[in-house]
Amino acid sequence: MAYQDVIVGKVSDLEDGQMRAVPAEDREILLIRIDGKYYATAPLCPHYNAPLAKGVLHGDRIVCPWHHAVLKATTGELEEPPSLNALTTYRLKIEGENIIVSLPEKVEFSHVPKMAMRDSGKDSRDFVIIGLGAAGYAASQTLREDGFGGRIVAITQENHLPYDRTMLSKSYLQDRAFVSSLPLRPAEFFEEHGIDVMLGKKVSNVVSKDKSVEFEGGSKISYDKLLLAPGSVPRTLEVPGADKKNVLTLRSRNDCDAIIDAAEHASRVAVIGASFIGMETAFSFTKRNLPVTVISPETVPFEHVFGEKIGGLLRSLHEEKSVTFKLGAGVERFEGNGKVEAVILKSGERIEADLVLVGIGVRPATDFLRDIPKLGDGSVKVDEHFKVAKDVYAAGDIATFRDWRTGEYIRIEHWRTALQLGRTAAHNMTGKKIEYRDVPYFWTSQPGLQFRYIGLAKEWDDLIIDGDFAAKKFLAFFVKGDRIMAVAGGGKDTEMAAIQELMRIGKMPAPDQVRGGSMDWVDELAK
Repeated sequence: MAYQDVIVGKVSDLEDGQMRAVPAEDREILLIRIDGKYYATAPLCPHYNAPLAKGVLHGDRIVCPWHHAVLKATTGELEEPPSLNALTTYRLKIEGENIIVSLPEKVEFSHVPKMAMRDSGKDSRDFVIIGLGAAGYAASQTLREDGFGGRIVAITQENHLPYDRTMLSKSYLQDRAFVSSLPLRPAEFFEEHGIDVMLGKKVSNVVSKDKSVEFEGGSKISYDKLLLAPGSVPRTLEVPGADKKNVLTLRSRNDCDAIIDAAEHASRVAVIGASFIGMETAFSFTKRNLPVTVISPETVPFEHVFGEKIGGLLRSLHEEKSVTFKLGAGVERFEGNGKVEAVILKSGERIEADLVLVGIGVRPATDFLRDIPKLGDGSVKVDEHFKVAKDVYAAGDIATFRDWRTGEYIRIEHWRTALQLGRTAAHNMTGKKIEYRDVPYFWTSQPGLQFRYIGLAKEWDDLIIDGDFAAKKFLAFFVKGDRIMAVAGGGKDTEMAAIQELMRIGKMPAPDQVRGGSMDWVDELAK
């Protein structure tokens, strides 16, 4: 391949710890300076093309401003999802005061990380993964990244290869044309890297004493090591009429296709539950020009997650899109002749709807586990290396694990966290003895607002607001005792990326420092 040397700057252009997007002929690159040395990479995050220059550089870690993927500045290596690819790097040299980058004619901004090939002659072990959502997929890739050369069998009861579940309630529900963006990897990826995917297979039991996985119908396979990553199933309403046509839940791509089919012939939609799925789908239905009523027992959306002020902001954003709310309300029954026609509230009020989306949360999909102990909520408790039993590991929505920040055991239902836990479990399956030492992070798309949340605050004593709600540019700090446990934000992507790193390294300022006024969070991280 031909290369062209291009002068992209002077050695005095950046200080240590800085990065900047700079022009380079007909393209742009990211120029980085660490400890007096310069590095050059592609400028966009491999996940969804976020401009990395608007993220933060901490040591040699580049944190994406949108979804907090972490990439190594010096080598482009993938360190943390949701990116699945590594970042392209460019050769660089210094001549006098000039920084010169060698650019290839054709540029791929990212590439699949270096992965081992299957080699049954050297490694005859069988590693089996139940579930191919975020955790299961991440584990399958990570095993190969870690050099595992044995057989990988990934089992899913869905009939689709792994896809981005976060898009279902957003882009895909709004417009089925986004179908091409759903798959995490093409079929060729799994073939090339020796990952045997079993589609449409439902597991009926795991027999740990003889290390086997049983399927409905009686067949079974054996394993040397097993990862449990089946994810969650939606909770349903146990009320009369809940089985009527067009009373639907959303978890899978097939679920979303059924909702889209129903939406194309619907005239009014009711969404039960002011959850993330509920509120995201409500917004998506408005994009289809459908009148939407959100029904929830909460008096404010997300009241128990974010508090009254933030919940009130999110409600007002939806109301601007003509979403109607019936809050502090419960569902008595659904009415209709075969197909739903109305939701009857416990107050007796009748809400006309010929499509109902039930979004009242999920529960761990662990009904098939019989001889592996489960907690009261259906999850499984893992140790610091995500092991459940001998040669059995768990990750994703079903895993209850110890929060290194507080010592409490927690369970998180976030896409990014599931990817991280899948990677962590896979590292341990290959013998690395890795603990999860990051901080939970999730995002949600609300009308006119890309909302971010870092950390976890099940309860809080105080909520410190810095910024302007009306302008949708704010940070909200959830305080418990003398510690900031979580931060929510809108319109503050760079600041949130810096806060993510401060939480991860245990250097968040005390609440009183935050109360004193606006802080420069990038400078705080650089201290």
